[in-house]
Amino acid sequence: MDYSIGQLSRETGCKVPTIRYYEQVGLMPSPPRTHGNQRRYNEAHRKRLAFICHSRELGFSPDAIRDLLSLSDRPNQSCNEADAIARQQLETVERRLAQLEALKAELEHMVHQCQGGTIASCQIIERLSDHQLCLNPDHGDGPHMH
Repeated sequence: MDYSIGQLSRETGCKVPTIRYYEQVGLMPSPPRTHGNQRRYNEAHRKRLAFICHSRELGFSPDAIRDLLSLSDRPNQSCNEADAIARQQLETVERRLAQLEALKAELEHMVHQCQGGTIASCQIIERLSDHQLCLNPDHGDGPHMH
């Protein structure tokens, strides 16, 4: 089955400009064009785009996706390299989760410090103004929560 770029977008949930971007950066091969210069995609394009979109949803970088696509084109080789790429992404996600937990703790602390008074005595505004009060261990030398 052939798809126009709009049909491919609807099939995969990927926006048309994003599909064009993936073509520009080499993640998607350029499709053949009709005599009217319209892009025509096939099922292989749809599957590749779905792979790219799912990989992006999982936070893989374009370079990692490029490597994974290259590996998927060689199905008989060991999956050790794909495993290493996925493990690296998992470590990245775990680091981001830890950062988000620290941000959550800081925001909770700020909200709990609020006395409901005026802006002049607002602890939220005070904390945002004074970076030294930040509880995030990655933000300077202020007090840190453990």
